[in-house]
Amino acid sequence: MIRLFLALAAAIGSGLLLASCNTLSKEECVAADWRVIGESDGAAGHEPQQRFAAHAKSCERVKIVPDQTIWFQGYQAGLVRYCTPLSGLARGQAGSGYANVCPLETAPGFLRGFGLGSKQHDLQARLSSMQNDYSFKETSIDELSDKLRDAKDDERSEMRRRIEDLEDDLHDIRRDQRDVQDELERVNEDVEWFQRNPNAELPAPGY
Repeated sequence: MIRLFLALAAAIGSGLLLASCNTLSKEECVAADWRVIGESDGAAGHEPQQRFAAHAKSCERVKIVPDQTIWFQGYQAGLVRYCTPLSGLARGQAGSGYANVCPLETAPGFLRGFGLGSKQHDLQARLSSMQNDYSFKETSIDELSDKLRDAKDDERSEMRRRIEDLEDDLHDIRRDQRDVQDELERVNEDVEWFQRNPNAELPAPGY
């Protein structure tokens, strides 16, 4: 009985998720140009089976069946625009995922750009996270320092120890920031190289 209840709850949850995530509105289903929609989906790098199934699910509401053949023709045309080295770079820089949709002949170039862009994005995110952590700890030190002036004698020692620990943390963050910043500068140089040489067979230096 419990398993049946959990299965029913999961089914209901999935239905609600699909209902709230329709890929097309009712009006778009009625007026759909499936080749144009497919081309847009391909240019965005969507996984084809899941994307088309989602369109079909969306259009069930108005009893419209998408034309899969025409949609897929458009999808393949859009994929040509998606599966380029510079597109891969832009997708990686944006922190996007990759659904393994590029054909064998264009996947290597796309993935070179994607890997490089993802590396740049990850390093920038790490620096941002470090800066947030640094600012938080600086604020904590300031707050403890203010409290220290009015603290009781038996509290001062513990507060000083916490301040010292936070100052040690700041020192470590500054060191790590320098390392990440140096690595990011190298990656930025590789990105500039790649933008000038997107079709080079060899990846950017170090990649």
